[in-house]
Amino acid sequence: MEKLQNFINGFFCDPVEGKYIDNWEPATGTVYSQIPNSGPKDVENAVAAAHEAFPMWSSMGAQKRGEIMRRISEGIERRREEFAMAESRDNGKPLQLARAVDIPRAVSNFHFFATAVEHFAAESHHMEGTGINYTLRKPIGIVGCISPWNLPLYLFSWKIAPALATGNCVVAKPSEVTPYTAYLLGEVIKESGMPPGVLNILHGEGGTAGDAIVKHPQIKAISFTGGTNTGEYIARTAAPMFKKLSLELGGKNPNIIFADCDFDDMLSTTLRSSFANQGQICLCGSRIFVERPIYEKFREAFVKRVDETVVSYPDDPHAKMGALVSKAHLEKVCSYIELAKEEGGTVLSGGVRVEMPEPYQNGYYLRPTVIEGLRYDCRTNQEEIFGPVVTITPFDTEEEVLIMANSTPYGLSATLWTSDLKRAHRMAEKIESGIVWINAWLVRDLRTPFGGMKASGVGREGGWEALRFFTEPKNVFVKY
Repeated sequence: MEKLQNFINGFFCDPVEGKYIDNWEPATGTVYSQIPNSGPKDVENAVAAAHEAFPMWSSMGAQKRGEIMRRISEGIERRREEFAMAESRDNGKPLQLARAVDIPRAVSNFHFFATAVEHFAAESHHMEGTGINYTLRKPIGIVGCISPWNLPLYLFSWKIAPALATGNCVVAKPSEVTPYTAYLLGEVIKESGMPPGVLNILHGEGGTAGDAIVKHPQIKAISFTGGTNTGEYIARTAAPMFKKLSLELGGKNPNIIFADCDFDDMLSTTLRSSFANQGQICLCGSRIFVERPIYEKFREAFVKRVDETVVSYPDDPHAKMGALVSKAHLEKVCSYIELAKEEGGTVLSGGVRVEMPEPYQNGYYLRPTVIEGLRYDCRTNQEEIFGPVVTITPFDTEEEVLIMANSTPYGLSATLWTSDLKRAHRMAEKIESGIVWINAWLVRDLRTPFGGMKASGVGREGGWEALRFFTEPKNVFVKY
C-alpha cells in the first residue's frame, strides 16, 4: 500500500515518529493509501526550514517569485488529468467536477496571485507644508495554512498562493481526509525551481499536526478554513500569542426566491447550489425560501429534478453526485435527516442511502434530500449539516423572509432571485452575509473579498484582502 510523505525543505520525508493513518476512498469505503500523522517534531523541522529560507525568498522580489509561481501553475495544468483523478478518488466527488472546477481553480489561484502581487501598490499621504507619509508592506515571516477536505487543492492553493506571492514562507497542512493532491503538489514544487524550505507540506490530524502549527511561536499568522468549533479553538489558542488570524468557517446560507424571478434559470441554478459537490460546499444554499405565489410550482418542479439526479461512482460520466467524503460524515448527515423528521419535517425526496454495485457497495452514497414543513428556527434550519440536504419554506413578505434568513448564527453567503432591481439592492443591504449573489450562485472573481460575518468567520480572503493579510503595514514619515 502506498505511503504518502511530508514535503519539508524541498524533500519528501517520513514523519519523525513513524506514525501513519489510513486514507479512505469514499467511493468504495476502503483504505487505499496511508499518510503521515505528523506531530510537533515534524512541524519544528518545517519551521526551521522556512526560517532558513525566509531571508532569501522575501528579498527575491515580486517578479522573480511570480515567475516561480507561474511555473507551479503550469505544472498543475500539465498534469490536470492526474490531479483531477486523484481529487475525485480522495474526495468522492464526480470526476467531471474535479476536471471542470477544482483543478482549474487551483491553476488560476497560483497564476492570479503570481501576477497580482506585481500590482500591489502602497499608499502615500501628503501633509501640505509638512511632509509625506508612505506605507511599506512587508511579509510577515512564517505563516501556517490549514485547509479543509471539501475542495482540497482548490482551497489549499487559495491560501498558499497569496502567502508565497507576498514573500512569506509557509507551513501548510491539508485535511487528513483528502491529502493526495497536496502530496502531488509537492512534486510540482520540486520541479518549479522554488527554493527549499519556502513551502513545506505536512500531513496529519488536526489535533496533532494542526495544533502544533497553531501553537508554534515562530508561526506568526494562521489562515484556516473549516468548522466553526475548530475556528473558535484556534482563536482562543492563537489570540494570546498575537498571531494574525484569517478564519473562514461554517455557513447556513439562505436561497431567497421571489415570484418575479426567471423561473427556469432559478430552478437549474438552485439544483446546483443545493447539491453541488454533494452539498459539501460552505456556500451551498441549504435553506430555500420561496414566495408563496410560486411555492407549489417550485416544490413540484424542484422535487422532480431532484428525483432525476444521478448519484453514482465518481468516474461515471452520468454522475451528478458522487459519494460523501467519509463514513462518519455520512452518518452525521443521516442523523440530521432523522432530526428533521422528529422536528415535524416531511421528506419530499431522498433521505436514503444509495445501493451501489461492486466494488462500490460499501461507498458513502446518499440521495439528495428535500424537506419541508419545518420551523425556520428549528435545529435543522439553524445548524450546519454540510451535505446534500435542503429545506424549503414559503414566505409572504420581504420583512418575513429577512427575519428567517438572518436568524442563524452564520453569515457567509446568500442567493437572491428577483427581477425587481430596487428589491435586489434593498435586500442585499439587509441580508447578514459576507457575499450576496443576485440571480446567480458561486460566481467568483478572484479580485473580490471572500468571507463571512458572525460565526462564519473573521477576515477576508481573495484579491488585495489576501495580500494585505499576509503582509504587515509600516508607516514611514519624511519631513520636508
